[in-house]
Amino acid sequence: MSLEKLADIIFPNIEKTPEYYLEKYPKRNLKEGAKVTRYAPSPTGFQHIGGIFAALINERIAHESDGVFFLRVEDTDQKREVKGAIKDTIETINNYGMNFNEGMTGEETEKGDYGPYKQSLRKEIYETFAKDLIKKGLAYPCFCTAEELNAVREKQMENKILPGYHGEYATCRNLSAEEAIEKIKKGESYIIRLKSPGDFDTRVEYDDLIKGHVSFPENNIDIVLIKSDGLPTYHFAHAIDDGLMKTTHVIRGEEWLSSLPIHLQLFDILGFETPKYAHIPTIMKQDGGSKRKLSKRKDAESAVSYYKEEGYPVVSVIEYLLNIINSTYEEWREENPEDDYHEFQVSLDKMSKSGALFDIVKLNDVSKNVICKIKATDVYDYYIKWAEEYDKEMHDLVVNNEEMMKEVFNIDKEGPKPRKDFAKWSDVREKVFYFFDSLFDKDENIEIPKNIDMDEAKRIIGIYKDRFSLDGNNDEWFNELKEIAVELGYATDRKKYKKNPEEYKGMVSDVAGAIRAAVTHRSNTPDLCTIMKILGKDKVIERFNKFIK
Repeated sequence: MSLEKLADIIFPNIEKTPEYYLEKYPKRNLKEGAKVTRYAPSPTGFQHIGGIFAALINERIAHESDGVFFLRVEDTDQKREVKGAIKDTIETINNYGMNFNEGMTGEETEKGDYGPYKQSLRKEIYETFAKDLIKKGLAYPCFCTAEELNAVREKQMENKILPGYHGEYATCRNLSAEEAIEKIKKGESYIIRLKSPGDFDTRVEYDDLIKGHVSFPENNIDIVLIKSDGLPTYHFAHAIDDGLMKTTHVIRGEEWLSSLPIHLQLFDILGFETPKYAHIPTIMKQDGGSKRKLSKRKDAESAVSYYKEEGYPVVSVIEYLLNIINSTYEEWREENPEDDYHEFQVSLDKMSKSGALFDIVKLNDVSKNVICKIKATDVYDYYIKWAEEYDKEMHDLVVNNEEMMKEVFNIDKEGPKPRKDFAKWSDVREKVFYFFDSLFDKDENIEIPKNIDMDEAKRIIGIYKDRFSLDGNNDEWFNELKEIAVELGYATDRKKYKKNPEEYKGMVSDVAGAIRAAVTHRSNTPDLCTIMKILGKDKVIERFNKFIK
């Protein structure tokens, strides 16, 4: 009776019981094997690529099984909440094509029958379960001050004892209900702690879906359930929420692995069916000869905004992350070049158990493969949308030359091996600038072939400009080029050139390189004849004259 009185004094306005919520949130009506997963960020900052990584795994595991993927906002640490973070999370995840079946749809809006999906709105639920635990003698108010707790911790550290509120150090644990009520009546502040039934000498054995078999000491810490501000801790809220929302798989970062004994204990005490846990590896970066965690402070690529600013197509980032999630993805993509990535089945047991290495070079390779398959007209649309926000000068130039740029984006694209010029939209300016006089005329980086000097390059152009034609096809153009090259003293047969190099000024490729330098200033471009045809003969002659001068 005393425990009931204590519970009523602490939570006087709570009249519901856990049974009420168990009836309100019944077992989901899903097919056998369907998985329920969640993305549950704290709104304490803007999206990290690690968040997209975790969300993608959760989304794929749920939707591959015809299950449910929901968004829960864990905003119990309201001092650290960043304005606009919830909106940013929702927009980012939706932008990456991971559509939620349930959860928050805006700062204050949501959908689904298992809400509220924002933890700060679930205060009554947490208090109901906390009150029930107090009545059962499984939780209690703790009146220790921060100073007292620090003193205990220092003593434990000094004596090399497991730090925390447990055993003889849990001084409020054995207060009688009457003593606790007296302290509350005196106005002493308190928090609510779990009365842990755990024994540190007992091992918790668990089969993690990614890490495999893990073993930990059982939790014997009387962890905090309800903080002094009345809101729950992460541990308590997550157990209640995943229990009531019928989450079947908790897929989260490996930094939470050490908390597993606490969470397993809470599910047992609360009487919920325990979900299966999978702890995903931390995203790492090669730094010199060692690996380190991808850092928000040091690494621009840690922020999701970086990929938008640089102009990586969303699907490129997703395909790259799938490469990290399962190493078998790359082989699957080679075997299924035209399939949508949703056709690939993500497997938790095929994930790396150690850190996932993030490699920007590999991302660029993946993205080039993605962009080279996109139709030229779509490349145009994607590019101007990006450039409108991030490169206004290029946006205006491209839009004012729409037909020409669609031709440019289509160069060498329709063959069996399309060119892979762009990894991201920010690459486009450097690759196409020579189509615009306003950019070309300001460029001073002229790349002539290594085997010839500028005077020889000018001699080649001086003769070629009066002889060339763009009327035929590309083969006819190249045959004409070879004839002129021979007249200029250049070889067209590599074997003959290698056998007697002193008889030639160089190879026909050096002549083409000089023309390429005059027309584009670059040594590596798409098909030169096609570029010249797009520019037109008059423009090409104008550039030849400028080059000679």
